[in-house]
Amino acid sequence: MLVVQKFGGTSVGDLDRIANVANIVKKYKERGDDVVVVVSAMAGETNKLLEYAHHFSKTPPQREVDLLVSSGERVTSALLSIALQSMGIDAIALTGRQAGIKTTSDHTKARIMDINPENMQKHLKEGKVVIVAGFQGIDEEGNVTTLGRGGSDLTAVAIAGALNADKCEIYTDVDGIYTTDPRIEPKAKKIDVISYDEMLELASLGAKVMQSRSVELAKKLGVDIEVKSSFKPEVKGTLITKETKDMEKVLVSGIALDKNQARVSIFGVEDRPGISAEIFGKLADKNINVDMIVQNVGKDNKANLTFTVPQTELEMTKEVLKEYEDKSESIEYDDSIAKVSVVGVGMKSHSGVAARAFKTLADENINILMISTSEIKISMVIDEKYGELAVRALHRAYELDK
Repeated sequence: MLVVQKFGGTSVGDLDRIANVANIVKKYKERGDDVVVVVSAMAGETNKLLEYAHHFSKTPPQREVDLLVSSGERVTSALLSIALQSMGIDAIALTGRQAGIKTTSDHTKARIMDINPENMQKHLKEGKVVIVAGFQGIDEEGNVTTLGRGGSDLTAVAIAGALNADKCEIYTDVDGIYTTDPRIEPKAKKIDVISYDEMLELASLGAKVMQSRSVELAKKLGVDIEVKSSFKPEVKGTLITKETKDMEKVLVSGIALDKNQARVSIFGVEDRPGISAEIFGKLADKNINVDMIVQNVGKDNKANLTFTVPQTELEMTKEVLKEYEDKSESIEYDDSIAKVSVVGVGMKSHSGVAARAFKTLADENINILMISTSEIKISMVIDEKYGELAVRALHRAYELDK
């Protein structure tokens, strides 16, 4: 069996934890598996390197930043290889380039274009554990690039696809995906199996365990992922896989809360064809991520437009919309909101899911400011102060603690 394993920053946070990872890998190797390990930088290392860069410049050149921060993963991969070899396990550490990872030239947020697995396959045939520095590759000019947030997960999934691995295991500091954040609702239960689409929704809605880019790639390549804890490797994690008939029996899989939200309302803008395209086009040009949109026509050929953006992009949004201050009656910004979402494949074939969500919030006296729905998701914007109360109430309403 060929297994690709990824260990995040907390799992390799210090030398003892790297030794713990080496013991996990050793067990797989001793039972006869071929193993490729993808590692992140030790916890806090990337931030420390970025601080060094910003000591000299507020806007350091991105090419040099990539070269700098990619060293964190290379340190971990070399240390893990040394640890394994000291235990008598043949291992080799590879950089992204040596692992054959080709990317676009978008420094600090490159995308994987292709992986040539020949070098990894050669070392696997020789019986070695292959350890790849995650989060990085090279572009056509041979420059080191990094893949942005969640880049090591992305590396692991892409390698699993390129090698046609039997399994991809993502080790973190939690033992799986939960029905909601256990810090908000202690009765949250671990989910045994979840579909790519449900996981995509939860990841994009604020669940921190996996980045949505990795789940998208896993779905595209048909790679099953198991999310496990490196501190309790014997405990079964959560399997992320394609949708099965059994999943449709489960009405709702999880509740997500995203507090990194801001609401923008443009009142009394001219109601003409193309006005929305114009406004949202300008926001897109600045890579501002617009989420929920509500448009309604007022009177006298004026329209009101309300939408949400990440709180972190609110200042940039204000800059873009300055030119519309004179072209509208008023523009309002509200960053004290949260988005609470109900996610589940079973919604497709069950009616009344949305009605239950709305009634649950009404019973708690929580006003819904905006609503957006899809086949497997209902998202509601509410006042931020009610966010955690809403999560607990919805978790109870859909009996996710049972």
